[in-house]
Amino acid sequence: MAELRVFPLACVVQNYAWGKLGRDSEVAKLLASSDPMVQIEEDKAYAELWMGAHPKGDAVILDNRIPQKTLGQWIADNPACLGAKVKDAFQGQLPFLFKVLSVNTALSIQAHPNKELAEKLHAQYPEHYPDANHKPEMAIALTPFEGLCGFRPVEEIVAFLQNVSEFRALIGSVAAEQLERSVGDDPRGVSAALRVCFTRMMKTEKKVFVDQLNMLVKRISREAAEGKDTSPSCGELLLRLHSQYPGDIGCFAIYFLNLMKLQPGECMFLGANEPHAYLNGDCIECMACSDNTVRAGLTPKFIDVLTLCEMLNYTPAPSSSKLLAPTQSRTDPHVYLYDPPIPDFAVMKIELPASNKLYLISAIDSASILLVVQGTATGTSTAAVSEMALHRGSVLFISANESVSLHMSSGEGMLLFRACCLL
Repeated sequence: MAELRVFPLACVVQNYAWGKLGRDSEVAKLLASSDPMVQIEEDKAYAELWMGAHPKGDAVILDNRIPQKTLGQWIADNPACLGAKVKDAFQGQLPFLFKVLSVNTALSIQAHPNKELAEKLHAQYPEHYPDANHKPEMAIALTPFEGLCGFRPVEEIVAFLQNVSEFRALIGSVAAEQLERSVGDDPRGVSAALRVCFTRMMKTEKKVFVDQLNMLVKRISREAAEGKDTSPSCGELLLRLHSQYPGDIGCFAIYFLNLMKLQPGECMFLGANEPHAYLNGDCIECMACSDNTVRAGLTPKFIDVLTLCEMLNYTPAPSSSKLLAPTQSRTDPHVYLYDPPIPDFAVMKIELPASNKLYLISAIDSASILLVVQGTATGTSTAAVSEMALHRGSVLFISANESVSLHMSSGEGMLLFRACCLL
């Protein structure tokens, strides 16, 4: 079946507890649109849609000429579909995992290891770190999206130490004063002081931080009830996280990490060792094909505080530095490219106006996965024997160097996202 090079996929849904419930979830809405036989359960969390070949969520090929074969199996049998450069660079594996996330409650305070650390963790603790790959990732907002990402500018952290007495009590006066003195110092001195402060917080004895957190929650709740401004303490966010994860050390992480608020189409990139947590909203996510996560708070899952504190990038920077702006294609004004500073993946956003009747998804020298977020069309390609009906929620695998013609339905535009590898 080597001649079959473009085909639709049935993708795996992950029902993690933090996901949005029922039809509040973009994942559930895409799932229901793609398959009218699917029954959406309104009290069930629909957290992630995995579009790729990761063993934990390998997509199934929807073509009766390939009965019951997964994408991973098909790529193993037909590695040329990846494109010559991608096949050689990534040992015959699809190098990225494409996702849709629908976040209702905060995901864990976490970071993803670089390749060297991933190999070490996988060898030592395979039950917690399931593969040996790194996991840089980016999130492109589909709806207004909130997250924490990277250490704030040191001046902001110092301001919290001075305004939030409970936070300062956790860090301790010696470490807090060291960080205050580091302002304006050389970057290595700042990073060293920041490492001490964050590590002290994360390693605080549970009873101590729970007592301080309860005092802080009580104080902010009282101030809010009295109509006082709680923004100097990030009051609204703290109360929200505490309601989701009462007594969790991760609630204090808001004083260290940048709060990111993305509008649809905006993107943040998270490199290796970057502390982060998604808080709320729906997004497109693309990452290296890995499921390695080092967690340290806001989660019932395995926590590895020691590894997290040792591995993090302690370089403070403003939230704007975490944004990845798309660039408009010089050859196609409908394409905007999100191209992060790593080779494993890139994402194209394709916006087609209602006036378009015919559009060619161009051939590139990489396998790609296409998601239809909005609109309907009939797809044809030189490699497909029959026409493919594409609509909201459709997912298409496109082999390297294959193009797809879209014959669009009249009266509506289309929004598509295409994950690929641009070496």
